[in-house]
Amino acid sequence: MELRQLRYFVGVAEELHFGRAAARLYISTPTLSQQIKQLEREVGTGLLIRHSRGVELTPAGQVFLARARETIQAAGLALKDTRRAAGLDEPVLRLGLLNGVPGRLPAALEQLAAERFPAGTITLEAGTTTDQLRMLDAGEIDLGLVRTPVTLPPAMTSEPLADEELGVLLTATHPLAGEPVLTVDDLTDLELIWIPRAAAPEFYDDAIGRIGPGVRLSDISMSHSQLRSALLVRRSAFSLGSRRAATPDIVWRPLAGRPLLARYAAVWRTDSTNPVLRAMTVSPGLTVVRQHDVVD
Repeated sequence: MELRQLRYFVGVAEELHFGRAAARLYISTPTLSQQIKQLEREVGTGLLIRHSRGVELTPAGQVFLARARETIQAAGLALKDTRRAAGLDEPVLRLGLLNGVPGRLPAALEQLAAERFPAGTITLEAGTTTDQLRMLDAGEIDLGLVRTPVTLPPAMTSEPLADEELGVLLTATHPLAGEPVLTVDDLTDLELIWIPRAAAPEFYDDAIGRIGPGVRLSDISMSHSQLRSALLVRRSAFSLGSRRAATPDIVWRPLAGRPLLARYAAVWRTDSTNPVLRAMTVSPGLTVVRQHDVVD
């Protein structure tokens, strides 16, 4: 019985679904199912009840779940305590948390770090794309998240992680809110409130270029978390964002013919010796986190 199998079982027991657990663990569903069956054979009894909607824990599975969690935690503590006794620093990965990023991306990176380097810990530093690059250059973070396109210095490398469709954000009372799809012509002469250009200059310029010269750039700009509040003040304006930004008072509409994408990438220094980062980027590296058309 391996710790890896215990982690697989805990993943299935917490998700109660093989497909969701496989995605969370970055393995295929057939491989996960095979590993759980092998574990059940070794235990000598069924741990899960499988049905069309997912799985349930058997009484034996409930006991095994509690003990598996204890074992995984004990193994992690054993490794940390041993390193501490040997005078070794506890490995820490300083992860840059990009403003407005889909929540599943940093969560997936944290999960990958835990899988590849269980003795490590994660700390978070929030910031824009520009902030992430500055912090990487200054050695203040080990792994950053950015929006592309972005020009990296020679000392940095990147891995694409996800694409997210951007559309038009409007108040629910806006005259265009009733349209299921909007065109660039619909936005002519409307005020666009968006993020500051300095936050991600190349991403900003790319998106503005795709929606055309007909819009009026607002005299104000806001962070992703403040765009909703700005639109509720200037109700005739619009913004750009993902479906995740929709609320009862803010609607999201796709833009026809001019697909806008937020492309997210992980960035790190090629000369980094951080052991957690090195474990994460060894083949197949961060490709296991890659997702497209991300919607939370």
